[in-house]
Amino acid sequence: MAIENLHDFLTDYFTANHCGILENENGKVTIQLTDEMDELIMNRPFYWHYIKQIGQQGQPMKVTFITNPDRRDEQGEWVHFGSPRLHQIFNTLGQQGKITRQFEQVDTAMQRSPLIPWLVINLKIIYRGKHKKDELLSYGLQLINGTLVSPMMDKLIKLKLHTGIPDFCYTITPLIRYKSGYQRIIRYVEKYLNTKDYTWAKESWEHLYEEGKLLEYFYKDVSTDGEKQEQLKQSLSEIEKRFRPNISIDIVNGGIFYLSQQTSNTISSNG
Repeated sequence: MAIENLHDFLTDYFTANHCGILENENGKVTIQLTDEMDELIMNRPFYWHYIKQIGQQGQPMKVTFITNPDRRDEQGEWVHFGSPRLHQIFNTLGQQGKITRQFEQVDTAMQRSPLIPWLVINLKIIYRGKHKKDELLSYGLQLINGTLVSPMMDKLIKLKLHTGIPDFCYTITPLIRYKSGYQRIIRYVEKYLNTKDYTWAKESWEHLYEEGKLLEYFYKDVSTDGEKQEQLKQSLSEIEKRFRPNISIDIVNGGIFYLSQQTSNTISSNG
């Protein structure tokens, strides 16, 4: 996965959770956490319990995350796919709720204005084999005309959104059902996967074969030893689990976003 993709995910995640971005340059981002986010990810339960007990204002921390490998030795926390911090953030997404419904907050000048429904899905493609890699993708499907946009979170992060519908606005009933829209996005992802270079999968199969042959060589004289044969069978099974190439799709979160006609047109034309 491209470094920029992971970096954008982190900045989008913290911005969406109302944290301040103090520095954001070349794979290094410094974030001012809110009370809620500090309590959620900074592992300070006793501090926040104490603050709540005495009724005082807490002091949420500032954190610096580094996604650029060339800067990993600088002051800050090195974040990469497979790092505990990233898994923690993925887990908070589940805790915060995987499905949401939000409305763009627009100034209608007291005139009734329509809001267009968009189905937004954020997902993670998990590649496993000799090497491991994750890829984060974000899609938005307009549920009126079927326009598909990616990356959608880059568009939403710039908007003022809220769980309540603004005054003088009304929602347009989707012409595309949610289930159908979801299936369209998944089919698009599958087509995207068909365009990928799978040299890594071939290398994984070759590595699996070589590891298997090496094991069989070491166990070649144990054909009459039932215990050793069972060990060989178990070892071959473990090697296959480790190196057999596999791709899976994990839905991180999603929701229905009602956007103004103007915003919808802009997103569609720039998607």
